[in-house]
Amino acid sequence: MKQRIYIDTSVVGGYFDEEFSEATVSFFESVKQGKVVILVSELLDKELIHAPVHVRMLLETIPSNCIERLTLVPEAKLLASHYVEANVVGKTSLDDCQHIAMATICKADVLASWNFKHIVNLKRINGYNGINVLRGYKPIEIRTPKEIISYEND
Repeated sequence: MKQRIYIDTSVVGGYFDEEFSEATVSFFESVKQGKVVILVSELLDKELIHAPVHVRMLLETIPSNCIERLTLVPEAKLLASHYVEANVVGKTSLDDCQHIAMATICKADVLASWNFKHIVNLKRINGYNGINVLRGYKPIEIRTPKEIISYEND
Protein backbone atom coordinates (compact mmCIF):
# COMPACT_ATOMS: atom_id res chain seq x y z
CA MET A 1 0.00 0.00 0.00
CA LYS A 2 1.30 3.45 -0.90
CA GLN A 3 2.08 5.92 1.83
CA ARG A 4 -0.49 8.69 2.17
CA ILE A 5 1.33 11.93 2.92
CA TYR A 6 -0.55 15.06 3.93
CA ILE A 7 1.22 18.20 2.69
CA ASP A 8 0.81 21.74 3.92
CA THR A 9 1.41 24.92 1.96
CA SER A 10 5.07 25.16 2.93
CA VAL A 11 5.82 22.01 0.93
CA VAL A 12 4.39 23.54 -2.24
CA GLY A 13 6.32 26.77 -1.62
CA GLY A 14 9.45 24.80 -0.76
CA TYR A 15 9.63 23.54 -4.33
CA PHE A 16 10.62 27.06 -5.38
CA ASP A 17 12.67 28.03 -2.32
CA GLU A 18 16.44 27.77 -2.73
CA GLU A 19 16.91 26.40 0.78
CA PHE A 20 14.33 23.62 0.43
CA SER A 21 14.04 22.97 -3.31
CA GLU A 22 16.41 20.01 -3.68
CA ALA A 23 14.56 17.82 -1.18
CA THR A 24 11.14 19.13 -2.20
CA VAL A 25 11.71 18.48 -5.91
CA SER A 26 12.83 14.93 -5.03
CA PHE A 27 9.73 14.52 -2.89
CA PHE A 28 7.42 15.61 -5.72
CA GLU A 29 9.27 13.35 -8.17
CA SER A 30 8.43 10.36 -5.98
CA VAL A 31 4.81 11.53 -6.00
CA LYS A 32 4.77 11.86 -9.81
CA GLN A 33 6.30 8.38 -10.09
CA GLY A 34 3.37 7.02 -8.11
CA LYS A 35 5.45 5.94 -5.10
CA VAL A 36 3.26 7.91 -2.66
CA VAL A 37 -0.09 9.67 -2.62
CA ILE A 38 -0.30 13.24 -1.37
CA LEU A 39 -3.28 14.44 0.62
CA VAL A 40 -4.29 17.99 -0.28
CA SER A 41 -6.94 19.82 1.70
CA GLU A 42 -9.10 22.68 0.61
CA LEU A 43 -7.25 24.66 3.27
CA LEU A 44 -4.05 24.38 1.20
CA ASP A 45 -5.95 25.48 -1.90
CA LYS A 46 -7.29 28.49 0.02
CA GLU A 47 -3.80 29.42 1.23
CA LEU A 48 -2.42 29.25 -2.32
CA ILE A 49 -4.95 31.71 -3.74
CA HIS A 50 -2.58 34.67 -3.27
CA ALA A 51 0.60 32.78 -4.23
CA PRO A 52 2.37 33.46 -7.53
CA VAL A 53 0.90 31.59 -10.51
CA HIS A 54 3.87 29.21 -10.88
CA VAL A 55 3.44 28.13 -7.24
CA ARG A 56 -0.32 27.63 -7.61
CA MET A 57 0.22 25.57 -10.77
CA LEU A 58 2.63 23.05 -9.20
CA LEU A 59 -0.16 20.72 -8.10
CA GLU A 60 -1.51 20.73 -11.68
CA THR A 61 1.65 18.82 -12.69
CA ILE A 62 0.79 15.91 -10.37
CA PRO A 63 -1.21 13.02 -11.88
CA SER A 64 -4.72 12.98 -10.43
CA ASN A 65 -4.32 9.39 -9.21
CA CYS A 66 -1.46 10.60 -6.97
CA ILE A 67 -3.56 13.21 -5.14
CA GLU A 68 -6.33 12.66 -2.64
CA ARG A 69 -8.43 15.82 -2.18
CA LEU A 70 -9.83 16.53 1.28
CA THR A 71 -12.58 18.79 2.53
CA LEU A 72 -12.07 20.62 5.83
CA VAL A 73 -14.58 18.87 8.08
CA PRO A 74 -16.12 20.19 11.33
CA GLU A 75 -14.34 17.44 13.28
CA ALA A 76 -10.98 18.89 12.14
CA LYS A 77 -12.02 22.39 13.13
CA LEU A 78 -12.94 21.13 16.59
CA LEU A 79 -9.70 19.18 17.03
CA ALA A 80 -7.72 22.23 15.87
CA SER A 81 -9.49 24.35 18.48
CA HIS A 82 -8.40 21.86 21.14
CA TYR A 83 -4.76 22.36 20.10
CA VAL A 84 -5.16 26.12 20.53
CA GLU A 85 -7.02 25.77 23.84
CA ALA A 86 -4.15 23.63 25.14
CA ASN A 87 -1.68 26.34 24.08
CA VAL A 88 0.22 24.04 21.73
CA VAL A 89 0.32 27.17 19.54
CA GLY A 90 -1.42 30.53 19.67
CA LYS A 91 -4.74 31.50 18.09
CA THR A 92 -2.95 33.06 15.11
CA SER A 93 -1.77 29.56 14.11
CA LEU A 94 -5.27 28.10 13.74
CA ASP A 95 -4.70 27.25 10.05
CA ASP A 96 -1.60 25.26 10.99
CA CYS A 97 -3.66 23.45 13.62
CA GLN A 98 -6.31 22.65 11.03
CA HIS A 99 -3.63 21.05 8.82
CA ILE A 100 -2.51 18.88 11.76
CA ALA A 101 -6.10 17.98 12.59
CA MET A 102 -6.95 17.10 8.97
CA ALA A 103 -3.89 14.85 8.70
CA THR A 104 -4.85 13.20 11.99
CA ILE A 105 -8.50 12.65 11.14
CA CYS A 106 -7.88 11.32 7.63
CA LYS A 107 -5.26 8.95 9.08
CA ALA A 108 -2.36 10.17 6.98
CA ASP A 109 0.78 8.10 7.36
CA VAL A 110 2.75 11.31 7.82
CA LEU A 111 2.32 15.08 7.55
CA ALA A 112 5.06 16.82 5.54
CA SER A 113 5.94 20.43 6.25
CA TRP A 114 8.79 22.94 6.20
CA ASN A 115 7.10 25.02 8.93
CA PHE A 116 9.59 24.63 11.78
CA LYS A 117 8.01 27.26 14.01
CA HIS A 118 4.49 25.84 14.29
CA ILE A 119 4.56 22.29 12.93
CA VAL A 120 7.90 20.44 12.53
CA ASN A 121 9.01 21.25 16.04
CA LEU A 122 9.44 18.61 18.75
CA LYS A 123 7.67 20.61 21.45
CA ARG A 124 4.70 21.27 19.14
CA ILE A 125 4.60 17.69 17.82
CA ASN A 126 4.43 16.39 21.40
CA GLY A 127 1.65 18.87 22.13
CA TYR A 128 -0.40 17.95 19.05
CA ASN A 129 0.01 14.24 19.75
CA GLY A 130 -0.82 14.65 23.43
CA ILE A 131 -4.13 16.24 22.46
CA ASN A 132 -4.69 13.58 19.77
CA VAL A 133 -4.30 10.75 22.28
CA LEU A 134 -6.38 12.58 24.89
CA ARG A 135 -9.17 12.99 22.30
CA GLY A 136 -9.04 9.38 21.10
CA TYR A 137 -6.97 9.83 17.94
CA LYS A 138 -3.70 8.21 16.95
CA PRO A 139 -0.54 10.30 17.09
CA ILE A 140 0.46 11.85 13.75
CA GLU A 141 3.96 11.46 12.35
CA ILE A 142 5.31 14.89 11.33
CA ARG A 143 8.42 15.20 9.13
CA THR A 144 10.08 17.38 6.52
CA PRO A 145 10.04 16.25 2.89
CA LYS A 146 13.78 15.63 3.23
CA GLU A 147 13.10 13.02 5.92
CA ILE A 148 10.46 11.33 3.80
CA ILE A 149 12.17 10.92 0.44
CA SER A 150 13.89 7.65 -0.23
CA TYR A 151 17.40 7.58 -1.53
CA GLU A 152 18.24 5.08 -4.28
CA ASN A 153 21.61 4.17 -2.76
CA ASP A 154 20.36 3.37 0.76
